[in-house]
Amino acid sequence: MLTFEQKLAIIESFPQLERKNVSLGRVNFHYAESIYDKKNVVYHLHPNGNGFVYGEFLEGYDLDPKGMVNIRDFSEGELKTIIEQSIESLSANSTIESAIIEDNEEERWINSENHTLILVHEDEMWNVYAGLNLDGTFLSYNEAKQYLEEEGFRKR
Repeated sequence: MLTFEQKLAIIESFPQLERKNVSLGRVNFHYAESIYDKKNVVYHLHPNGNGFVYGEFLEGYDLDPKGMVNIRDFSEGELKTIIEQSIESLSANSTIESAIIEDNEEERWINSENHTLILVHEDEMWNVYAGLNLDGTFLSYNEAKQYLEEEGFRKR
């Protein structure tokens, strides 16, 4: 397990993150360029080595109810990778989103738990994506809009 100081050094090597000291010696790191209300990439890094990285839009990690991944036992490589992925997932037109959207018309929809879906107009259809996963396909914009609103989403 990496020490607090080792984790700090790794995290501070990301110039796009801004350090914010919080209570009990814990540290948060914000990504000010996030296209979402969510700005914390690293949350409550504690002197005991425990901490979390935002991973709601990432695949292959165990998430807590807030979309956070516990990084207590991460290696240096694993920590760098998840931070890079987290920043990318919060960036405007991330690689993942660019692959889905391409040059098509798109909208972002968000719910009360800050989950985001992307509505994309493709080949005369309206597709709803949750990350890389296709959530639904609709013949018209109004059908897609009705579905999103019924599921508790609102246009961003």
